[in-house]
Amino acid sequence: MSTVAEQLRSAREAKKLTVYQVAEVTKIRTDHIRALEEGNFNAFSAPVYIKGFVRTYAGLLKLDTPQLLATLDEELGKTEKFREPPPLSEQTGGVLNFITLQLSKLNRRTARAIALGVVGLLIILLIISLWRHHQTADPLANLGPGTYQSGQSGETAPLPPATSHHP
Repeated sequence: MSTVAEQLRSAREAKKLTVYQVAEVTKIRTDHIRALEEGNFNAFSAPVYIKGFVRTYAGLLKLDTPQLLATLDEELGKTEKFREPPPLSEQTGGVLNFITLQLSKLNRRTARAIALGVVGLLIILLIISLWRHHQTADPLANLGPGTYQSGQSGETAPLPPATSHHP
């Protein structure tokens, strides 16, 4: 089986494309295209860049991208620099990791709609809670001392009628 580099270069040449044309369409720098076609993976800082560029390049050339990426993984596994490190733990993701993953799959419009719905629901619940508290609160509890004021200023309240107690 030929290497990823050989497959990319031969497919590009079969389609009669230049490195510059590929760079123009894929927006991959020409030096990176040349490095991929030479199998010079040390020109890249991380395997994620190599895999992304190979995926884009293979898509342009109409190659079998999953097969090419599997071959790339084998080739990268043989290099010192890009060999995948072993997992740090045997733990699987928890509930929070699952929720975070699901939220990351949402597009911005959907996420914004969900966030607005949650905020709206919280506001409604807050209003209901405040209204219930207001309904059950004693309306006279916070009143200060009262003073009597008659309807007309200067007048006093009428005295109750005098009752006489005769023995």
